[in-house]
Amino acid sequence: MNWEVYALKYADRNSRTRKDSFIFDDNHDQPHEMDYFIWVLKSGDQVILVDTGYDEAEARRRDRPIIREPAAALGGIGLGPEDITTLIVTHLHYDHAGGLSQFPNATIHLQAAEMAYATGPCMCHDTLRMPFSADHVCEAVKRVYSGRVVFHDGDGEVAEGVTVHCIGGHSRGLQAVRVRTTSGWLCLASDAAHYYENVFARKPFPIVVDLQNMLEGFDRIQALASHRSLLIPGHDPLVMNLFERAGPDYAVRLDRGPAREFTL
Repeated sequence: MNWEVYALKYADRNSRTRKDSFIFDDNHDQPHEMDYFIWVLKSGDQVILVDTGYDEAEARRRDRPIIREPAAALGGIGLGPEDITTLIVTHLHYDHAGGLSQFPNATIHLQAAEMAYATGPCMCHDTLRMPFSADHVCEAVKRVYSGRVVFHDGDGEVAEGVTVHCIGGHSRGLQAVRVRTTSGWLCLASDAAHYYENVFARKPFPIVVDLQNMLEGFDRIQALASHRSLLIPGHDPLVMNLFERAGPDYAVRLDRGPAREFTL
């Protein structure tokens, strides 16, 4: 079974510099933009959403405006929040799990290590707690009590041709998603690589709980993809330039590979 894969952009931050993206970089004060995505997998009548983004309320709380509600962005490819019954949450940071409440029909696939991390002693530290929001984590806990969370411990299968793989590094239970497509195995790295440059130049991202896991994760996510052009970073604006549009201007199709020359 092969899957179509779509990236939907819902926000960007253009006031960042390279020191916000790389621990080791000589041009630390150079501007460096960031895009925010959710991802959709489709195969026949099957639909899987990867991450939820964050909503307008969270945008106001953090003073990080969004361009469009991620749940509403699904309409651009003919879907609505009610259509999502399977949801892979790569990790529980606000920009990846901030819209859980908008998908009431969804069963969540999550690494057990991520739930333990987001509800455990590490959250006593301001620096580690910063990317999480208690309301989002509590929504995930409520799904556990309603029987709508599938926990994975390392590698796991979500559907035929869709697997998850615990990478860690950026967050303790961060998982990447491997998807079988007509172009080969595609890896949605999420925040195992925010940018192509993180993984291919081996420059770690500054928000990190385990630097060794992050660095070893760069090798792991490359191995999960059939070709480096099928490794999709979580926040790189280049994604919108490399891949062909799929309907609205905020959506690109990933499973066919880049539409433009890939030189990274």
